[in-house]
Amino acid sequence: MVIEKPGASIEKNMSIPAAPSIFDLSQRRLWVFGGAGYLGRAVVSALDSQNADVMCIDLEDRAQAFIAEWNLSSRAVPVSLNVIETDEVLAWIQKECEAGRSPHGAVFLTTPLSGTPLDQLTREELTSYNEAGLSALFCVVREVGSAMVRQGGGSLVLFSSMYGLVAPDSRIYEGLLAPNPIQYGMQKAAIDQMMRYLAVTWGKHAVRCNSVIPGPFPNLSVQKNHPEFVARLADKTPMGRIGKADEIAGAVAFLLSDAATYINGHGLVVDGGWTAW
Repeated sequence: MVIEKPGASIEKNMSIPAAPSIFDLSQRRLWVFGGAGYLGRAVVSALDSQNADVMCIDLEDRAQAFIAEWNLSSRAVPVSLNVIETDEVLAWIQKECEAGRSPHGAVFLTTPLSGTPLDQLTREELTSYNEAGLSALFCVVREVGSAMVRQGGGSLVLFSSMYGLVAPDSRIYEGLLAPNPIQYGMQKAAIDQMMRYLAVTWGKHAVRCNSVIPGPFPNLSVQKNHPEFVARLADKTPMGRIGKADEIAGAVAFLLSDAATYINGHGLVVDGGWTAW
């Protein structure tokens, strides 16, 4: 025989409000630079599905076309900006912040393209490449991070690469594609160091800075046109496959959420174990 305590039946029928999830991103203002790229689209879509207010920032009309094509909610707002045009981007950031719309989180996926091999890379091209992908990025991240300091906190997520940690295995590329160029890996390693420096500098202001370090995530064009190369990438990974774009989105959403409030200065490797051996 079970004897219920007084009031037990009443307690069973009471509606207890659910505690807010530590992963909840609703009503967060989030900016995604490079949001219309291959991985950026997955990130923006995931944040939109979590009810965040997302600004998708990309070149020309790429953000607008992507948001329309993927039928995202009205919370996803396209912005046409080129990070290389630093003065224009900084002016936009200042305008948004002065209007009381400083971001709670910001993601930086922009990466300049350069396939020039080691023996042909000139000093001038390397300088230009780093100006676009490192110097300009630094100026934008510093402006956004400073706004977060003024508002009392925020989360910055930079994007690096496994090739900022390890060198490319040229055997994977042999006879198919040119190996990943040295300038790319140099820049990604520098971005990780930038992340650590900013994490230490701004941590006391409740502004966290981390990076996501993707492994083999070839874009759809490479997957379609170079299946043998993709198979080689998959074979080198302990999990035996390449990454899916939405598997990056989860890592970004985590770092932006309250589930990661004590994670600062960390490079989150999402590579299927590539760099583990």
